[in-house]
Amino acid sequence: MIIDCHGHYTTSPKELQDYRDSQIAGLESHDHPPVLADINVSDDQIRDSVENAQLKLQSERGTDLTIFSPRASGMGHHIGDAAISEYWSIACNDMIKRVVDLYPNNFVGVCQLPQSPGVPPANCIPELERCINELGFIGCNVNPDPSGGYWTDPPLFDKWWYPLWEKMEELNVPGMVHVSASCNPNFHFTGAHYMNADTSAFMQFLTSDLFKDFPKLKFIIPHGGGAVPYHWGRYRGLAQDMGRPPLDELLLDNVFFDTCVYHQAGIDLLTKVIPTKNILFASEMVGAVRGIDPETGFNYDDTKRYVDAIDWLDASEKKQIFEDNVRNVFPRLA
Repeated sequence: MIIDCHGHYTTSPKELQDYRDSQIAGLESHDHPPVLADINVSDDQIRDSVENAQLKLQSERGTDLTIFSPRASGMGHHIGDAAISEYWSIACNDMIKRVVDLYPNNFVGVCQLPQSPGVPPANCIPELERCINELGFIGCNVNPDPSGGYWTDPPLFDKWWYPLWEKMEELNVPGMVHVSASCNPNFHFTGAHYMNADTSAFMQFLTSDLFKDFPKLKFIIPHGGGAVPYHWGRYRGLAQDMGRPPLDELLLDNVFFDTCVYHQAGIDLLTKVIPTKNILFASEMVGAVRGIDPETGFNYDDTKRYVDAIDWLDASEKKQIFEDNVRNVFPRLA
């Protein structure tokens, strides 16, 4: 089985965005208190939204199952307050549940958390519990910077986060470290903010003893780990200079990387530097880069093609990347 661990509902029906627009309009007018969504979307609309996009691409590219979450750039944790974020997260997660119910052999859910700048992450626990225990989801996306590019909350190793980590360990679910849109004009959201966050989260893990406190906690750093694989020697050296344990001992039972890297040389580097057991197959389709690479004639985000082309990995190692490692990191998938 080919399991894609990183997919977003980027093609959701417009009624979902209409609700979000109404939330934002209410904020701007100061006369509309936040309310739970009342979104009228038919099953046929949901079918139309995925059958010519994610489902079509699954079939064309030879993948079987996508671990599916709300649109990352749409999480918008910097917008409004905790109530706005809660109602928006509920609406988005419920829409994922409807996709999963219609196509249980093709999708499994991961939830958006109702984060908000300055609000303790413990506030997210009720929605996480609802999504795992009631909706049958198997993980969550964790935004290390709800401010949208200004990094106003404590780092991931701070005890500010500990109630959420405790709950994730209790529920046996991993978190994908994934920021949302950037409201800082210095950082383009997919080209800079995402990569900055991936790299920053890894360094936060490296400089902390988080996994001594939470030995069963697992995180996926997406987009190939940002700058991390390319600078693996730098991070090994920094750990050594700081008197930290070797990276494989310090982090590699808890931190994993996906294959959302959109050219062959990048995937080659990832698989040569990072141990095979720490790489999870992913494409993020339909996501950040949707075009066709003129150098190859294939879509940039057709990442299975890149893994297939690696001749130094044998069939069992490729099976680890395509399936076994995903099952290890997402035990509720079973």
